[in-house]
Amino acid sequence: MLRENFNDLWYLIVVARERSFTRAAAKLGVSQSALSHAIKGLEERLDVRLLTRTTRSVAPTEAGEMLINSISPRLEEIESELLALTEMRQRVAGNIRLTLGEHALHSTVWPALQPFLQEYPDVKVEMAIDNSLTDIVEGRYDAGVRLGEQVAKDMVAVRIGPDWRMVVVGAPDYFARYGKPQTPHELQNHNCINMRMPTLGGLYAWEFCRDGQALRVRVDGQLIFNNLTSRIAAATAAMGLALVPEDTVAKAVEEGQLVTVLEAWCEPFPGYYLYYPSRKQHTAAFACLIEALRYTPD
Repeated sequence: MLRENFNDLWYLIVVARERSFTRAAAKLGVSQSALSHAIKGLEERLDVRLLTRTTRSVAPTEAGEMLINSISPRLEEIESELLALTEMRQRVAGNIRLTLGEHALHSTVWPALQPFLQEYPDVKVEMAIDNSLTDIVEGRYDAGVRLGEQVAKDMVAVRIGPDWRMVVVGAPDYFARYGKPQTPHELQNHNCINMRMPTLGGLYAWEFCRDGQALRVRVDGQLIFNNLTSRIAAATAAMGLALVPEDTVAKAVEEGQLVTVLEAWCEPFPGYYLYYPSRKQHTAAFACLIEALRYTPD
């Protein structure tokens, strides 16, 4: 059946129910002449009379009654499914899959995600904690969280966190034995706790910046980890120096368990971004999550 017949079939059902073109036109929000023209066109395409018209009433013919009884339940079922879909969008429900790093989760996403989940109990969020540069399209993720410089150009990026910085820390006992480095280059004379890069497998070159001057230093040491928690624990145990996000060691620094060095070379940089394919069709749940995570400077 041609697609243009669907509207006309619905018109036929309403006219038959109302037994009047006038009342049916008012209910459908169309003119009486347009409604009459639509029914006439349907009858011509089917080559059968569907309605018997008199000056006082309208009633379906035997063929019209048979057609209405056949299609009415199906159209009502379609209408019910569309209504259910609309209600689902209104109540905000569905599943969202994210890929993000360990620090991004605890520092930026989790504080905003808790009230979001409480507000929208029908939303389920799956988070894959992965510090590598995951392909979110291939991995079938809805979005990822990364630093702005790591987001591909063909992605939409939404800022979700403030600026932050990395700091070099060590335990007081370590500095008592080996002294404090005065420049990033002096780190090459220290026992540094390294990080294995998850994507390429190489060791992370420590990055610094001072007055706009960027500097990368290859460091060496006895320990190599691929996660943040272990690097902080090793530094706290006086096993070496670690380069870590400042917020993750703020309490330990305040309590004197760790000491920061080279602070002049540790300048802030833009924080995390939520990114997703530009062609992505937003669900209501995903759109609400974007707004819940969106960073608004004070």
